[in-house]
Amino acid sequence: MTPTNQASSDEGLIRVLLVEDDQRLATLTARYLEGHGLVVTVVGNGTQGLAEALRGSFDVVLLDVMLPGRDGVEVCRELRARRDVPVIMVTARGEEADRVLGLETGADDYVIKPFSSRELLARVRAVVRRRRGQAGPASRPVQVGGLVIDPGALRATLHGRALLLTAHEFALLRVLAERAGRVLSREQLLDLAGGSAEGAFDRSVDVHVSRLRQKLGDDPRNPTILKTVRGTGYLLATDDGLQRE
Repeated sequence: MTPTNQASSDEGLIRVLLVEDDQRLATLTARYLEGHGLVVTVVGNGTQGLAEALRGSFDVVLLDVMLPGRDGVEVCRELRARRDVPVIMVTARGEEADRVLGLETGADDYVIKPFSSRELLARVRAVVRRRRGQAGPASRPVQVGGLVIDPGALRATLHGRALLLTAHEFALLRVLAERAGRVLSREQLLDLAGGSAEGAFDRSVDVHVSRLRQKLGDDPRNPTILKTVRGTGYLLATDDGLQRE
């Protein structure tokens, strides 16, 4: 399960480094991803994973947190300081503090075990698609009231406070901000955010919107920032809804 020379020369392929010490899970995950056209390299501990990530050319790193040698958080922190490769943390530790730590360390997304192979594939494709889409002129920042989205830096702030967003959350918030005041259906959000056609991501749009509300400090029972239009979809409020209270 190592990239071939042919794979290395094909820019359309997605090259994945899977750092996972559970051999059975690693084998099953690699086979599934390879069955969908991805090229997968598997490494079983954190020390080797960091070395391989720095030595090789990968489009995304799938990184377990609990690893022998060096844990995933440490690997992610050092890798982020030296390389700009997207990182998706894959772990059984689902507590909010663990997710926040992973995102603060520089992870682009976070997947909790046990996970759906289809969802993992969708997340990998979406992260890689967004990263490859950065080629060429950087998009200009988008501002709606106190919310500022900087696509080039993959950074979002609300009244100067940085928002810790996953790759999917950032993509959705960017789409909503670029069309503030306009109602977008789930299907439109999925398409505009570059999401996969896989059903797993489509079903999770509501979940990501709920998490975005929490991070924006919006009242889930009576949201004033990210509003639900029953039977239609969602909209981001215009300037008035994003001013300081």
